[in-house]
Amino acid sequence: MSDSYYFHVADRSQEALDPMAALEFVSDPGFGGVTQFVGRVRDLNHGRSVTGITYDLFRPLTLARFAEIAKQIHGELATPVKLYIAHAHGRLGIGDLAVVVAAGTRHRDAAFSACRLAIEAVKHSTPIWKQEHYSDGDSSWSEGCSLCEQPHVHADHAHSPTDASR
Repeated sequence: MSDSYYFHVADRSQEALDPMAALEFVSDPGFGGVTQFVGRVRDLNHGRSVTGITYDLFRPLTLARFAEIAKQIHGELATPVKLYIAHAHGRLGIGDLAVVVAAGTRHRDAAFSACRLAIEAVKHSTPIWKQEHYSDGDSSWSEGCSLCEQPHVHADHAHSPTDASR
């Protein structure tokens, strides 16, 4: 791992994700743009009342994928970037942090692009499985995005508010 990238899987039985640590990591005196995405467990999904989520993953594979994502983003942006990607592993309750992604670059446009590219890649191409727990006592494994056929999000339109596919 380089000084420009930080990847982490947080075992929820031992620690929580830290958004401030992410912002501190991607901050740099030469960077004017710092962005962050924080994903939290919500209480409703597809019309069902959710009480919590369990995330399962294989840590070495997940961290390797995070490194591939960073390399891809660095190549696409062609500008200095610091990137922080952390995901929770284990059981989470409503409101708990599931994922934290932060990016720092010289300018805001590239920072927004890097952050968006990173969270989309984590969501769509990292083998992390999600089991939702419902208020009626039932639970089910989400089909998830890591197995979806998703087009690649390119930096030149990753932040476009007019893109109807988002």
